[in-house]
Amino acid sequence: MPRPEIWSADEQRRFVDDGVLIRRGLVHGAVLSKARALVGGWLSEAYDPARLTAYTERTFAPELEEHPDLLALYQRSGLMELAEDLLRPARPAPVTRAQIQIRLPQGAEQPVKRMHVDGVSCPHLEPRDLRTFTLIIGVALDGSATADAGALHYVPGGHHRMARYFAMDWVLGQPAQTPDDIDAQDGTAFTAEPGDVVMMHHLVPHRVGINVSRTPRVMAYFRVHHAQHPDLALRALSDPWLEYPSLAGLARPGIV
Repeated sequence: MPRPEIWSADEQRRFVDDGVLIRRGLVHGAVLSKARALVGGWLSEAYDPARLTAYTERTFAPELEEHPDLLALYQRSGLMELAEDLLRPARPAPVTRAQIQIRLPQGAEQPVKRMHVDGVSCPHLEPRDLRTFTLIIGVALDGSATADAGALHYVPGGHHRMARYFAMDWVLGQPAQTPDDIDAQDGTAFTAEPGDVVMMHHLVPHRVGINVSRTPRVMAYFRVHHAQHPDLALRALSDPWLEYPSLAGLARPGIV
């Protein structure tokens, strides 16, 4: 029986410091090829250009979000075990939906997301709505592996700054998603080949940009919730390790 996927002690410390971990080529074989074919077929046959803004704000291929071939990216690749390892001994809630994000090629006129933290003061939500989670996992399905090809950009260590912001300068319902010093950053690009995976703490600020390549950039995202997240959500914005019990002791003194 294969050994379950887990993180090394060095990787755990890196996650505490940076809020981000990357595994190259983790998703492969039939699991990857079926998901790529499914989304590629939808893009060529069912994509509606009139809904581009709605797709970008929520998800592309909304009718496929519970499809077994997309959920297999999380459930049958080792991702589920890696998520459980970060949250242990707490348990994550079952992941039942995938989000597909596509950055259209050749500089298409598509809404560009600024630095943000998901589920907080989103333009498509009521100001007091909180749609947060614990951990986000992204799987690259297609696209050019360059920073200017619609890549995800994130701020390493930005979860520490965001926790201070949420503790001291933010109230539920205000429109600002990030402080000015975070909003001004370009971030680090997740340059990826199909099958590469990025895991980010919910509080890591991130954005996506224009895709100037000739190939759509396609990502599948999975949002992982601590089993008690509905009760912990507001506190977790200012306490980044509340939902990661085994990692709390690794946080350096003086860093939230």
